[in-house]
This record gives sequence, structure tokens and C-alpha cells, in this order.
Amino acid sequence: MTAFLDTNVLIYAQGGGRKSEVARQAILAGGVISVQVLNEFAAVLRRKFRFEWDVIAEAIADARIALDPVRPIDVAIHTEALALARSHGFSFYDSLIVSSALEAGCDTLLTEDLQTGRRIAGLTIVDPFA
Repeated sequence: MTAFLDTNVLIYAQGGGRKSEVARQAILAGGVISVQVLNEFAAVLRRKFRFEWDVIAEAIADARIALDPVRPIDVAIHTEALALARSHGFSFYDSLIVSSALEAGCDTLLTEDLQTGRRIAGLTIVDPFA
């Protein structure tokens, strides 16, 4: 299984409790993220957690070490995301995540933001926290 991790997995790993442990295990199992995930992660850590920038940089570095090289977002992913948003009714940013996961050749998308069990072009959406 090659998993793509949505931002919420990285965010939950910062906290405590059951979801945090599940998120940490998912990260330790390895997987793929995109630069969008890192951008959203940094924004949430700053805005909601009020982390200092050095703490944010350390959290990002930890994610980059634990996971595969970060995937870029290019015009082809953007174009596919528009098509996915139109055909599946996803938000544009969720569509970017799905498009990035497909482009990376992942077979699983770990997220709590989309319908678990749904399949899109060989990609299965799984809510690891369910």
C-alpha cells in the first residue's frame, strides 16, 4: 500500500489522544505528501496552535524525514483537480489532494475530509480515525 497523507494526519500527530497516536503510526508507516500539505500544515500550526516559526520548521522537517520526498503541484495536477472538483463535487483543495495522490501513484488516501471507502481511479479514500 502506498498512502498519501492529507494535512489532517500531520496536524493530529501534534496533539494527544487516540487520533494523535493513529496519526503518528500512519506517518511512521510512511507515505507521500505534497507541498500543499506542508503549506496547510504550516498555516494551521501557526494560526490555530500559535506555534513559533522555529517549532513549525522542526515539525515540517520531521514530516519530510519520515515521509517520501514532497511532491510538487504543477499545472497538470491543477487541471486534473478542476476536473475532479467538477465531476465529484469535491472542494478545489480536496481535489488538489486527490489529484496529487493519483499523480504520485498512491492507492490509498488517508483523510477524514472525504467519504471513506470511496474509490477514484484506483485510489481508495480511508479515514484512519474512524
